Amino acid sequence: MDMSKKTEPPVSVEMVQQRANPDHAPGSIYVPEQGGYKEKFVNTVEDKYKCEKCHLILCNPKQTECGHRFCETCINALLSSSSPKCTACQENIVKDKTHLRNDCQFEELSCHRADCKEKILRKDLPDHVEKTCKYRETTCKYCKSQVPMITLQKHEDTDCPSVAVSCPHKCSVTSLLRRELNAHLSECINAPSTCSFKRYGCTFQGTNQQIKAHEASSAVQHVNLLKEWSNSLENKVAMLQNESLEKNKSIQTLHNQICSFEIEIERQKEMLRNNESKILHLQRVIDNQAEKLKELDKEIRPFRQNWEEADIMKSSVESLQNRVSELESVDKTAGQGARNTAVLETQLSRHDQMLSVHDIRLADMDLRFQVLETASYNGVLIWKIRDYKRRKQEAVMGKTLSLYSQPFYTGYFGYKMCARVYLNGDGMGKGTHLSLFFVIMRGEYDALLPWPFKQKVTLMLMDQGPSRRHLGDAFKPDPNSSSFKKPTGEMNIASGCPVFVAQTVLENGTYIKDDTIFIKVIVDTSDLPDP
Repeated sequence: MDMSKKTEPPVSVEMVQQRANPDHAPGSIYVPEQGGYKEKFVNTVEDKYKCEKCHLILCNPKQTECGHRFCETCINALLSSSSPKCTACQENIVKDKTHLRNDCQFEELSCHRADCKEKILRKDLPDHVEKTCKYRETTCKYCKSQVPMITLQKHEDTDCPSVAVSCPHKCSVTSLLRRELNAHLSECINAPSTCSFKRYGCTFQGTNQQIKAHEASSAVQHVNLLKEWSNSLENKVAMLQNESLEKNKSIQTLHNQICSFEIEIERQKEMLRNNESKILHLQRVIDNQAEKLKELDKEIRPFRQNWEEADIMKSSVESLQNRVSELESVDKTAGQGARNTAVLETQLSRHDQMLSVHDIRLADMDLRFQVLETASYNGVLIWKIRDYKRRKQEAVMGKTLSLYSQPFYTGYFGYKMCARVYLNGDGMGKGTHLSLFFVIMRGEYDALLPWPFKQKVTLMLMDQGPSRRHLGDAFKPDPNSSSFKKPTGEMNIASGCPVFVAQTVLENGTYIKDDTIFIKVIVDTSDLPDP
């Protein structure tokens, strides 16, 4: 019998049990007392699922050595005879050589490797696992690592670090290992690149070798580009200074207006208190007059039927009407006072709003004073930048491209300096790096200090993890650069590192904690003379 072809039975054993005894719950076991299952099925049942003796659906099947299948009760009946023979082929049946399904060497099994979906006969499974399975592991002849057989070719073509490859830019290096390719590409003379003065307007492009020749031969052009860029920055700084002066004037004007409003508010509050006193007094007068009216009404009643005193009554009524008129005029006056009170309350509410604006401006001024109070005088700045994600997003959207730190000094009478950072990068580092710069500011004692500025400057990004692997860069100022000459405006042009640290390194390391980064700037003051 061909056991390699797998045919699914028409129904499950549980379905057979369900149909055999509908009163049994699903999952309960029903076994016929003798022979196989007698139930009728919707689809035709194949012969291989029928007993060779009772010709019913197999119940607890057993298989003989000759390959035929019998119900458990049927095979037991055959074995009870003195000379048991298979009813299908008349071969002798040996009792110990009937077996269950889980012992059958022709049962189809799945490979134990999760990726392999093949079905193999039980007798062929060991050979499949050791020799023919496409997912068995084999040793790469280049890197000696274990790789599934099915992915070996792909591993050698694209992944193996020990395979010899050629330079994609067709340079003089003819062969190198794949693990060395990235390092080679950064030095390859044929690799495409751009001029390092691209941020200043140079548009030259070429190989690394051509870039070196271009930079050597175009120094004058690059200097002119730097000059134009510097002039543009100076114009922007001057414009910002003018805007700052105008803002300061506006702030002073608003401060004066707030002071005048405060005085007016106090005067209005005093008027309001006076009007409230007057209203209370008028209310008491009205209450007294109402009591008097009640008393007069009681006095008039006994005289209504006395005709002789009609004239006296008439004059009393007229007098009463006059009093009522006076009371009505008093009431109108009180109503007018209430309206004035409503107007005053509206004005008071408006003044309260102005006071709120004044409080906000005072809080902003207080923040500026706090920044001045945190200034250091030993040439070391530690700058804490909170809300890194929000500030970087503002830089990406173009709202706030850069941030300035609080000023710091080399001494109480020394140089005034600050740091400037572009969270989304500037120039060559825009969109890929954090750019960090050092700025000389105009100080109170510049006339007593040596110029140009010559002190060594170290820029550093602090690692907040336990390893403390800070990232840093240091430089000595160029005495010919305008960035280090005596400031003529509020501050000089910033100088530093446009590609200080890659954003991937910054954001994937331990340099950001609680959405905060720390930047440190150190100015060497060891050889700085006293002013």
